[in-house]
Amino acid sequence: MSSSFPSICIEEAAEGEEALRKVKDFGPDLIFMDIELPGRNGLVITEEAKDLYPEIVIVILSNYDSPEYREAAHRKGADYFLSKESTTAREIISLVESIFVK
Repeated sequence: MSSSFPSICIEEAAEGEEALRKVKDFGPDLIFMDIELPGRNGLVITEEAKDLYPEIVIVILSNYDSPEYREAAHRKGADYFLSKESTTAREIISLVESIFVK
């Protein structure tokens, strides 16, 4: 991803509380969030991040690709939902370009 977007700064979080702390510390423009995180799940973190910073674009990237999870993700404020099983790297790059490259 960074080779396609050379000015991008990527932060990672291993669990939910760390993810929310990094949102508060870095104020990112874009978050790729998994649903299954140790501690607090990604849907809860998505809702809290959107409450703090509504302008952040959140993409749920998950193995839990069902209509129920997609609906829950959008209810919690996710802007996009991608399946880990079927989404390609090129599709992710295209999505990021559509969000930021105008």
